[in-house]
Amino acid sequence: MRKAFYNPARKLSAALVIVLFSVTGMAGSAYARSAPDSFADMAERLLPAVVNISTSQLVADRQGPDFQFPPGSPFEDLFRDFMERNGQGKDGDQKAPHRHRATALGSGFIISPDGYIVTNNHVIDGADEISVTLHDNETLPAKLIGRDPKTDVALLKVEPKKDLPFVKWGDSDKARVGDWAMAIGNPFGLGGTVTAGIISARNRDINQGPYDDFIQTDAAINRGNSGGPLFNMDGDVIGINSAIYSPSGGSVGIGFAIPSAIAESVVDQIKEYGRPRRGWLGVHIQTVTDDIADSVGLDEAYGAMVADVTKDGPAAKAGIKQGDIILKFDSKKVESMRRLPRIVAETKIGKSVDVELWRDGKKKDITVDLGELKEDTSADDTTKDQPEQQQTKPSGETTIDALGLKVANIDDELRQRFNLTDDTEGVIVTDVDTASYSAEKGVRPGDIILEASHQSVKDVAEVEKAVKAAQDDGKRTILMLIETSAGPRYFGLTLDKKDK
Repeated sequence: MRKAFYNPARKLSAALVIVLFSVTGMAGSAYARSAPDSFADMAERLLPAVVNISTSQLVADRQGPDFQFPPGSPFEDLFRDFMERNGQGKDGDQKAPHRHRATALGSGFIISPDGYIVTNNHVIDGADEISVTLHDNETLPAKLIGRDPKTDVALLKVEPKKDLPFVKWGDSDKARVGDWAMAIGNPFGLGGTVTAGIISARNRDINQGPYDDFIQTDAAINRGNSGGPLFNMDGDVIGINSAIYSPSGGSVGIGFAIPSAIAESVVDQIKEYGRPRRGWLGVHIQTVTDDIADSVGLDEAYGAMVADVTKDGPAAKAGIKQGDIILKFDSKKVESMRRLPRIVAETKIGKSVDVELWRDGKKKDITVDLGELKEDTSADDTTKDQPEQQQTKPSGETTIDALGLKVANIDDELRQRFNLTDDTEGVIVTDVDTASYSAEKGVRPGDIILEASHQSVKDVAEVEKAVKAAQDDGKRTILMLIETSAGPRYFGLTLDKKDK
């Protein structure tokens, strides 16, 4: 069954729930607290700082029928006349489309007495009108100061007649699983609603963006809660409620909030620059698996492996190379590959950063002058499917039993078969044993082997030599750099065929 992550914002214009990305974070005390006797005092204090957000935009009506009557039906002419009166020509050609105003509801919270308000990007995305309803039912027009789709954060501004009640940020990094948390929002357009629960989990990655680091809570979050705050027991905002896991779209006790550790810095940057500003290293990275760690002599599978280096980027200028494993960045351990983008993004642009690498079986320290990430700068898409290939056997094909691969030197026939450019050279994978570990790791026909054991390979003989050397050294795996349809990637390939 496919997992369903929904944004809890209520779309009144259509009977659908929009799939979305999100994050969660919370902060609590450094010590255990007993269950509160009541949340009433805290709710009374915080409710005035939480607002309802209403947005609207003009959208075109859907053109054309969702169904057709069978030829000769007595309703056919009647239906055609109806469509012509409503913007559809006799032959189905489009007339000027009808437009209507669609509305959506969400939540937000005030962070300063002069009217700055934080919400989710998906609450206001595409809106041409935004209004904010305060706790005393006063409604004010809101201006969009800036937004960040990558973290789903947006900053609004209203012009109040008097100072507004506001809440302050807490430290989500201090939150612990099991801490109490309270959410306030506008579920289903009902107005200020308080729910409570605990922090169920931290550091959730729901594959919605490069900076996923959600904290999970069982405090009820429903449609319309999007953009509302998640509080710790000190009454500080430790998260922005953003998404739920639900097969039906309603709360089942699994909600996600953007941690304040991410949101606060993004809001500060939007307030100062009108947009987020992030550090940029200029590398494409991949996960360090147990097999890769074993093949490069690393005792523990952690860090981020450099699959490619952007030309003239900060990493290239500092001497970071393809195949390096980044173990620490700015004195912070890179526990996993997905941790590095967040550390880099949060580092001050232009800062000289110490980086600890693993290269050639030992640690190496270098210094990088961090650049600024541009919006069009992104890593290659690593989810592309390999195109299906014909299964004709090429000439000069060699089988490497230890890897479950058939490989060949690239010739004109293979260039045509795998749609390669004239200047492509090297060793191409022509077939993969479906029962092999290589197939399990994702090696596909059409991939090109660039390196074996950190040595460039130009023909099949060099690949065979590298495999034999690894076997003679008693290695369980061999590290290979392989050009895939999604770009170069390192594979730690097991030197043993899988039993069928």
